Amino acid sequence: MTDRLNSLLNSDIFSHISNLKYIPRWVVFTVDILVCIASYYIAYYISTNLFYEVPDDRILSFFQGVIIIIITQIVFFWLFHTYSGVLRYSGYVDAVKLLFAVFFNVGIIAVFNFAMFHIASMFLFYYASLLIYSILSFLLLFCLRLAVKTIYDYFSENSGQIVPVMIFGTQSAAIGIAKMLRSTLDNKYKLVGFIDDDKHATEKVIMGVKVYNLDEKTIKEVVSRKAKAIIVSPVKMKSIDTNYDLDIFINNNLSVLTSPPMSIWKNDMPSIKQIKSIQIEDLLERPAIDISSDNIEKQIESKVILITGAAGSIGSEIVRQIVKFNPSLVVLLDQAESPMHTLKLELEEQYPNQNFATFLGDVRNKERMEYMIEIFRPDYIYHAAAYKHVPLMEDNPVESIQTNVKGTKNMADLAVKYKVERFVMVSTDKAVNPTNVMGASKRIAEIYVQSLFRKLQAEGNSTTKFITTRFGNVLGSNGSVIPHFKSQIEKGGPVTVTHPEIIRYFMTIPEACMLVLEAGSMGEGGEIFIFDMGSPVKIVNLAKKMIRLAGFIPEVDIKIEYTGLRPGEKLYEELLNHKEKTQPTYHPKIMIATVQVYDYDIVSEQINELIEYSFHCKNFLTVSLMKKIVPEFLSKNSQYERLDV
Repeated sequence: MTDRLNSLLNSDIFSHISNLKYIPRWVVFTVDILVCIASYYIAYYISTNLFYEVPDDRILSFFQGVIIIIITQIVFFWLFHTYSGVLRYSGYVDAVKLLFAVFFNVGIIAVFNFAMFHIASMFLFYYASLLIYSILSFLLLFCLRLAVKTIYDYFSENSGQIVPVMIFGTQSAAIGIAKMLRSTLDNKYKLVGFIDDDKHATEKVIMGVKVYNLDEKTIKEVVSRKAKAIIVSPVKMKSIDTNYDLDIFINNNLSVLTSPPMSIWKNDMPSIKQIKSIQIEDLLERPAIDISSDNIEKQIESKVILITGAAGSIGSEIVRQIVKFNPSLVVLLDQAESPMHTLKLELEEQYPNQNFATFLGDVRNKERMEYMIEIFRPDYIYHAAAYKHVPLMEDNPVESIQTNVKGTKNMADLAVKYKVERFVMVSTDKAVNPTNVMGASKRIAEIYVQSLFRKLQAEGNSTTKFITTRFGNVLGSNGSVIPHFKSQIEKGGPVTVTHPEIIRYFMTIPEACMLVLEAGSMGEGGEIFIFDMGSPVKIVNLAKKMIRLAGFIPEVDIKIEYTGLRPGEKLYEELLNHKEKTQPTYHPKIMIATVQVYDYDIVSEQINELIEYSFHCKNFLTVSLMKKIVPEFLSKNSQYERLDV
């Protein structure tokens, strides 16, 4: 009971002291004066009792001397603003101010004392008392500030408001971060050390703190006890192995933070607000794909560009990247009113010199789409509008056909009618050997645009080049596992994973969109572009890493629960059908899938029938015909499995 009471009292004390804001200036000023009075008393006592056996009648009494000392000291305190600083943030600058205030004061009095002796043959002060006063008052004033700072830091750390951190790296960027931590007033981070994988740098001292070696033993036994978080400098972030190096910190319950690149630092130093928790995107388990923008710029500059699904995560990023290449007009099409309005405000603020046109409409409404294309006459169409959530489409297959198939058919047919130069379709790896309605609908859309292009090519009418891009899951997109996991972690868990063995390929939104733009520039028509996405990621490992990045321990602080595969979901995704092969392109990471050829007349008739079924809300008939068009479509964990028997 006593221990519990002490704990509560200590907790209240920690909280109270750490929440104190500023000590009023008049309080600091009054305490400083009292310290000076005490310092002069000690100096006078030592001088009169140790250095001089008999007090000199020409020397001022203690009370006369202390009045002069304090009056002049007040003047120098005011001149150097020694009382205006925040005591808990006292540092080198405050020490210099105190030094000047005290020693200038004593220097002026000593000069006056010397002059009085030569003019009136009398001393006002013992020189010994002035010397002792100057040293003693400076030490006491500075130690007072140091004590306040130390006490505040101690209680703040124990209350959890101050986070002890170490910086990974010892180069100029890391030093810049360290200086910022030391100089920022409202700073919740306290620098306690550096970490470096350079053995020559370890065991040294930088800015008064030690440099530790990057090895598992040191991190576990030393660093994890001294620090709660690691700040990775932007330069270090480019050169480290994110899987190995950062996992050492994460696995030892150290939060990992990062600062922005040096190119966007302000005043040669980042702001404390710019230090953020490292994102899972930074730990993508493969090198980012580097794509040259020269070809893209040549083709997009001064063109009219239409993006369907422009308010979505992929569509909006395509917009942001396209404006860098100076198109004459960017037309934004989406049926989602609020997201479109938000995007419009963002673009108007960030790109005031770019011409934008926002158009509310549904790709399923061919008349509305034709009206739009007739007005704007786009040169390029980037078709990102689609339904993509697997479980929802499994429950509503007719809607999947209406948007993903009919919507794509509408836009493709209009692109041909109005002689659009390029039509770039955004597809998915779920279209390969589909096990769900969504993936199958995207595969049917792929088949339609490819067969349409081949028919036009055979007729000598290949004005419009149809190009398809196919990629895996996008980190951070609407409905992806990343925001879902983040939300669950913020709520304290549990984090839900459908299956312990489920794996996925991942890429970032900017990467996905750069691939779409690159495909649009290199494609000659009829291709399905895929790219090397590296190794697939185990979803449960992704969940564990995200929990650790948030500062928690998986299965201890936040549980992981397995909910079972959702309707239409499979354990792994493929980028190629087993019958498909690939051809290289000039980019080593981008390939062209050689796919099965379909006859347009047959496909067109089947798709028209499929769309007709969807109008009548005939789910099973719709899915049955989908399986006829895409024979490799075998349902998994779905009510439509009976159609595969």
